[in-house]
Amino acid sequence: MGAGMIVPMVRFAVDPVLQPKSQADWVKVVEEAQVTEVPKSFKFKVHQVDGWYESDPELEAWIAKGKDGKVFALNPTCKHLGCTVNWNGSPEHKDEYYCPCHGAHYTADGKNLAVAPLPLDEYEVKIEQGFVYLGQLGPNKRV
Repeated sequence: MGAGMIVPMVRFAVDPVLQPKSQADWVKVVEEAQVTEVPKSFKFKVHQVDGWYESDPELEAWIAKGKDGKVFALNPTCKHLGCTVNWNGSPEHKDEYYCPCHGAHYTADGKNLAVAPLPLDEYEVKIEQGFVYLGQLGPNKRV
């Protein structure tokens, strides 16, 4: 009898954990006309549902056009210890992403040059009706 009462309560409590994670929706970030070969930082919000908690955290991406003319977007989280990188953040590392915490630096494509063990992560990008949309974050495919 007690088990008959407990099982539904346990199922209710762990149900969000058992639900499959859905892929993130595409988020409109910026007009494509504002994107150049020089990386620029753009902030955007993503709606998240974690169990019973919903939130809209503000995220950041460095968006630029590559040598091939295609738009790409990098996550600014350093792969060394998680600090935030900046474009041209150090006079010694011109035209590179630089992490002020421990001196990690990356190429414009996000390739790790020193200190960090991995390149910067890259967002999926699509262009629709003149706007840049960002999707899932994943490993950098450019390097």
